[in-house]
Amino acid sequence: MATIVVRHDRLSVRRQTVNLTALAHKRLMILLLLLTAVCAVLVVRLFWMGVVASTSGSRGVAGGAVPARADIVDRNGLPLARTMDGYAISVRPSKLLGDPQELAAKLHEIFPDTEAVEFHRLLTGKRWAYLRHRALPEQVAAVNALGEIGIEFPREKERLYPQRTLAAHVLGFAPVDGQGGMGVEAAFNDRLTNRDMLGTPLVLSLDSRVQGALESELYAGMVDQKAKGATGIVLDANTGEVIAMASLPVFDPNKLGKDDNARRNDVVQSRYELGSTFKPLSIAAAMDNGTVTSMSRRYDATAPLQVGGFRIKDDHPLGRWLNVPETLVHSSNIVTARIADEMGAGPMQKVYRSLEFDQRPSIELRERSRTLWPSSWGRITTMTVAYGHGIAVTPLHLASAYAALVNGGIWRPATVLRLKPDQVPAGRRVFTAATSARMRQLLRMIVSAGTGRSANAPGYRVGGKTGSAEKPFEGGYARHSLVTTFAAAFPMDNPKYIVLTMMDEPQGGSEHPGLRTAAFTAAPVVKRVVERIGPMLDILPDERRDVDISELMPLLWKAEGEE
Repeated sequence: MATIVVRHDRLSVRRQTVNLTALAHKRLMILLLLLTAVCAVLVVRLFWMGVVASTSGSRGVAGGAVPARADIVDRNGLPLARTMDGYAISVRPSKLLGDPQELAAKLHEIFPDTEAVEFHRLLTGKRWAYLRHRALPEQVAAVNALGEIGIEFPREKERLYPQRTLAAHVLGFAPVDGQGGMGVEAAFNDRLTNRDMLGTPLVLSLDSRVQGALESELYAGMVDQKAKGATGIVLDANTGEVIAMASLPVFDPNKLGKDDNARRNDVVQSRYELGSTFKPLSIAAAMDNGTVTSMSRRYDATAPLQVGGFRIKDDHPLGRWLNVPETLVHSSNIVTARIADEMGAGPMQKVYRSLEFDQRPSIELRERSRTLWPSSWGRITTMTVAYGHGIAVTPLHLASAYAALVNGGIWRPATVLRLKPDQVPAGRRVFTAATSARMRQLLRMIVSAGTGRSANAPGYRVGGKTGSAEKPFEGGYARHSLVTTFAAAFPMDNPKYIVLTMMDEPQGGSEHPGLRTAAFTAAPVVKRVVERIGPMLDILPDERRDVDISELMPLLWKAEGEE
C-alpha cells in the first residue's frame, strides 16, 4: 500500500514539472514575440526617419533640401560646390511633450538668426515641418539635449560651398524645393543632376586664385573710395573664357539671406552707359570704314560742338585741333563725335550689332540684362553713342568687345566653362587685323601717356581706356553720381587677358581725395589686379618688351590732359 502512495507522489511531481516547463516555454515565446515586434517597430521607424522624413514635409525656416548633384570645380580642380550628407532638424507637433513657448525660446538661443515666434509657429502647427536645414553637428547635439521626442533629425543631401563667398555670383546656389537658384547651379541644373554624371565634376573656366585677387582688390577699392558697389571681370582675350567675375557686395551661398539685392550679378544683370570706354570701338569702326585713314589728321576741338539744341563738350578741353592719338589719349568727346558724324550711323550700327550691343550678353548664365539700344539713330544719337552716351550695355558686353579689339579682330562669346583647344569657337570677324594692331598701340599710349597712366603696371604692358559716365536720373543725368570704368588688356604686345573694373558712385580715395573719375578710381584697381594675377597666369613683368609706339609718340602735343 505504501509503495502505491510513493508512486502516485512521483507521478504528481512529474506532472507538475512538465506543466511548469510548458508554462515557462509559453512565457519565453511571448517575450520573444514582444521583442521581435519592438525591433520591427524600431526598424520601420528608422526607415521612415531616414528615407520618408528626409523627402517629405513642408518647407522650413532655412530653405529646402537639394537632390544629389555633381561637384563644381575651378579650372585647376579646386572644389567650389559639393554635395554631402548632412543633418536637418524637423518637428512632429502632435508628439511634443514640452511647452511650445519655452521650447521656441530655447531653439532661438541655438539659432539666433531665427526668431522664437517663427519656431513657435512651426511647433504649434498641424503638420510635420522642418525647423532647420544644414544644421551643424554642434547644433544637432544642442537640440537633441533638449530631450524632446517630437523633434527628429533626418539625414539629407546638403549643398556646400567650401570657398564661401568666393565667386558666389557665378556659382549661384542650388535650387530649393524646386524653386530659386541662379548662376552655374541654375544654368547647368540638368547636367549637375544627371545620374550618369554625378561622379564627374563640372569644370569651370574660373581660376580661384585670380578670382580671389580680383575680389580682394575690388573690395579694397570700394571701401577706400566709399563706393556703393564694384564690379570686375578677367576674360581670356582669345577664347572668351571667364577667368574671374566679381560683383560687390557679395553673399554667402551657404547661408542665404532675405535680401536679394546682394545676389545681383552686375557684370551681366546691370546695364550702364559706359562713357569714354566706347571711344576706341568707335575709332576702330571708323578706321575699318575708311573714315579715318591717317593718324596725323587733325580735327577741330577748339570749342564745344553745337548740334541743334545739343552741346557736346570735353571735360578737360584743350582748346586746339587734335589728331586721332591725341583724341584717345586726352579722351575728347568733341573729336570722337566729329569722326562719328563723318562716318554715319550705318557703319557704327553694324559694328555695334556685331559686338552684340543690341542683345543680351552671350554667356551660359540665365541672369542676363537687355541692353538699352537707341530707338532711332539720328545725327545726334550717332555722335553721342560714339563716346558712350545714349546706349547702355553690361560690363560683360564691353569686356568681350575689347577682346575682339585687341586679339586680331575676332569676337567670341563668353563662357564660364573651361574649354579645350579644339572647343574654342571660331568666332566672327568684327575688326580687321590691321585695325586691331593699331588699336593695341593706341590703347598702350593711353596708359603710358594719357588718362590711363594710373593703370600702368610696370613690365606688364597694360593698355586700356578710362570711362566716367553720369548716371541717368529723372529724365537727365545726376552730375555727382558717376559710374567709372577702366577696360584694359595685357600684355599689349601679345594680348592674353582683358581686365575690366568698375566703381559705382566712388567718392574719391585716400591717394586722390575728391577725384572721382575713372583715371583715379577704376584704373588704379586694374594696376593692382594685374600685378597680382600676372604671375598666377604665367605672365611675368618684362621691362625689355613692349608695343612699338615710336611712330605715334611724335604726334602727341607736349601739353597733357586729363579725363
